[in-house]
Parts: sequence; structure tokens; C-alpha cells
Amino acid sequence: MPSPSWRIAVAGFDHMHAGDQISLALAHPDAELVGVWDPEPAKVAPVADDLGVDQALRYTDLDTLLAEARPDIVIVCSTTRDHLALVRRLARDDVHIVLEKPFAVSIEAADAMITAVAEAPRARRVPTLSVNWPLAWYPPHRTTKRLIAEGLIGDVLEVHYYNGNRGPLHHVHGKAEADQLAAKNDSWWYSAEAGGGALLDYLGYGTTLATWYRDGTLPTAVTAQTWGPPGLEVDEQSVVIARYPTGLSVFQTKWGSFTDPWAIQGQPKHGFVVVGSRGTIMSLDYAAEIHVQTVDEPAPTAIPVDVLEPAEQSALAYLISRLEQELPIEGPTSWQISRGGQLIVDAARESVRTGAEVALRDQGTPA
Repeated sequence: MPSPSWRIAVAGFDHMHAGDQISLALAHPDAELVGVWDPEPAKVAPVADDLGVDQALRYTDLDTLLAEARPDIVIVCSTTRDHLALVRRLARDDVHIVLEKPFAVSIEAADAMITAVAEAPRARRVPTLSVNWPLAWYPPHRTTKRLIAEGLIGDVLEVHYYNGNRGPLHHVHGKAEADQLAAKNDSWWYSAEAGGGALLDYLGYGTTLATWYRDGTLPTAVTAQTWGPPGLEVDEQSVVIARYPTGLSVFQTKWGSFTDPWAIQGQPKHGFVVVGSRGTIMSLDYAAEIHVQTVDEPAPTAIPVDVLEPAEQSALAYLISRLEQELPIEGPTSWQISRGGQLIVDAARESVRTGAEVALRDQGTPA
């Protein structure tokens, strides 16, 4: 059997999705896991032990991992705050970089990462930067995009989104049940400086996929409010209204939902409703079918979700497929669409701070 073509490393274990990314690398037929890194071995051990990652592949020094393991692709699962520093370091080795969501703590940080990769030395390859939004690989949401592209519901006028979970301290990697792992204020998820909060955790999903559904069109202005119990420095709930020329779209995030949607799809339903000029689509997380209305069939009709090709089932599989075909990264995992989502997130945070509607600002797309 030929050796796998792509050498994969996972950097950082602050995000519980690190285990998911390791599992994807181990399962991909054309990939080889060559290293995992975190400066704190105690963060690595429970995940790496559970997944059978050899001790020889565990690094506490990132420079050593890059020199010895020489990965082609590094998946970053650090705190959101640390994305920028890690991208700047990884770009010097011109590796392909996948950021586990959220993209960035701000549009300035996002643009700095885009620039760092664009200015990489390119000694071995032309590196890429992409963002993994797990919702982007759910069959109902990809089916929704296909039907929009085929014109089934006409022009997209509104995208409404509700999502969240019971809270980041209620589960560990692999969505396993867990008790509260620590007091909230001892976790980076509840640190504003580290990039915590339900708005930053979940809003980017909705705004990025909405920008994808709209083929890159952005709102003109955003209004937002957040809520959190006394004593926390970050929010646990947000409601964001985005103003488009075609109408208003609403994005809601929630830590503290009654159930986790991957276990029990609770109420309100988690997912999207897309309103078009000739119909609507309701696309719920983990659903086996979506529900469509059209001018020809006004009664909601169930449509089975697409069976996705392997390259459409994860950010890693998609990236490998695009690299092998020498094609650009497109869709919600691309930094271009993710940057659009980040602009909306930044406007929402500014609206929360000022209590006013905020016009979407953009200082120009980086080279």
C-alpha cells in the first residue's frame, strides 16, 4: 500500500474539537497524523490516550514538532485569542493551516492572519488558510446550499439562525457527557480576553453560512443585545439583527439550551430558515430531511438530505481534495466567506458595546 500523501498535525488542545480533528486525520486514507502539540501535557493526555495517539507524536514545543514531524497541514485548536500568534508562527513554515472555529477575536486579527499566510516564504509550497465550521459539513445545510444554487427558492431575502448548546463545560471531546469541569470563570470559554462567550462561539457559524447562502452579500448594518448572569464577563445569549436591502435577518446564540442538539434536538430548533423570493427552506442540525415551501407547492414538503461525497464531510477532507485537484478553497471554509462572517460578528459586538445600530465597516480585503 502506498504511504499517505498528507502529513497532519493538531496544534493546541484548548478547544474540545481537537479530538474530533485527530479522529478525522487518523481515519482519512490519504492522511497521516504526525504530531500533536500543546505546551501543557495534561491537556493532551486525556484526548490522546483515548484516541491511541503514540507518546512519540506528542510534543510540548511547537518548533520541535515542525522541525521533526514536518507536517503539510496543521489544524489549530487553541483559544481564539491565540489563533493569530500560531498562524504567524506556522506561516513561517509555509504549512496549510485550518483554524477550528471561531475565526478570530476581531476583523483586525483575521486580516493579520490572512496577511501572514499571503506573505509566507513559500519555500515548500503556497500555503492556504481556512476555517473549520462544523455546521458547514452537516448534510441538511449543504443540501440547502445546493437547492439555493439551483434556484429552487429564488433570490435569498432572509436567513434566520438559532444555535448553541448547554454550555462549553458540559461536554468533552467526541461530545461525551461531562459534569462541570471547572468554575466558569476559570475557563477560557468564559474569558473575554481569550475570545470566550456564546456570541463569539456560535454567531460566526450563522453569519458565515448566511454569507455563503447569499453568495457573499453582506448586511448594511447590525444591531445586537447580549445577556449573561451576574458575575460573568462574557455573554451566554445573544440576539443579532442584520439589516439587508432585502429585509432583516435574525441570528441567535445560546449557552444554556435545554438539551445539546447533537443528543436531542430541543426547542427552539437549532438550525436555519432561509426565506427566498419564491420559497423557504428549514434546515435543522442533524436532520435527515429538510422542509421546503415553494410558490408551486406552498405546503411544506420534506426532502431527504443529500448523501455527501467524502470530500464534503469535513474541513480536512475538503482541503485535501482541493489541494490534490489544485483548486482554490471555496465556500464557508474559505477565509473570504469567513471574513464576511467576521465583519458581522464585529459589528454585533460593537452594537452591544454602544447600544446602537452599527454600520458594517470594512477597511478593504487583504491581498
